[in-house]
Amino acid sequence: MRVWVDADACPKAAKEQLIKFALKRKFEVLLVAGQSQTKPAFACVRLIVVPSGPDAADDYLVEHAQPGELVICSDVPLADRLVKKGVAALDPCGREFDERNMGDRLAVRNLFTDLREQGQVGGGQAAYGERDRQAFANALDRLLTQLSRTSDR
Repeated sequence: MRVWVDADACPKAAKEQLIKFALKRKFEVLLVAGQSQTKPAFACVRLIVVPSGPDAADDYLVEHAQPGELVICSDVPLADRLVKKGVAALDPCGREFDERNMGDRLAVRNLFTDLREQGQVGGGQAAYGERDRQAFANALDRLLTQLSRTSDR
């Protein structure tokens, strides 16, 4: 089992939570980033720095992640590409991306992008808090269990 992470946008607390799961459940974590980062000092973690460019990390994730694996990302268009490929996707706040909710998630994302561009809405995401961390841990546990059952068949 491998879990991929869009590392540039993933909160540090979510990455740390994921690594705890990886150490306990013995799976590989692949951090994909467009810029150099400090790699956690665990053998189960690998840092992949892709050449800079628009969507370079996203393209790498879509190309390399396989069905039966999980990608942690908050980028809705990236999640849509992954779900269409059969790869599970989860955001760092514990919200799963799937075929049933991708249309709604894309529509909301596009609406807020348009509103921001028009100056009608400002700011970005709220700070990553304890509620987000707990929701992520719960969803991660559920998805990893589900994916491991599927791969055991």
